[in-house]
Amino acid sequence: MAYQLYRNTTLGNSLQESLDELIQSQQITPQLALQVLLQFDKAINSALAQRVRNRVNFRGSLNTYRFCDNVWTFVLNDVEFREVTELVKVDKVKIVACDGKSKYGIRYK
Repeated sequence: MAYQLYRNTTLGNSLQESLDELIQSQQITPQLALQVLLQFDKAINSALAQRVRNRVNFRGSLNTYRFCDNVWTFVLNDVEFREVTELVKVDKVKIVACDGKSKYGIRYK
């Protein structure tokens, strides 16, 4: 089973809203909508693991961290993100990192 983190993105929310409309108009069943969401989870996890090659460095002050069910959650304050030519500063950021060894999880190197 793939991680469902990306269902709360703009793309994931739009997909869920569209599926809800199709269910309400009885054009698809709730079971088919669930299958579509599961396929979305697999596809987005696979695409991000295989196609994204950009690297970003970041530095900040660790506020809190947690490890539960093979998922790390970090909250950082006063964070600087650096790419080759860009610098972005934010007050607070939450990072959720999942087990990279799972079949569909994101792989970090």
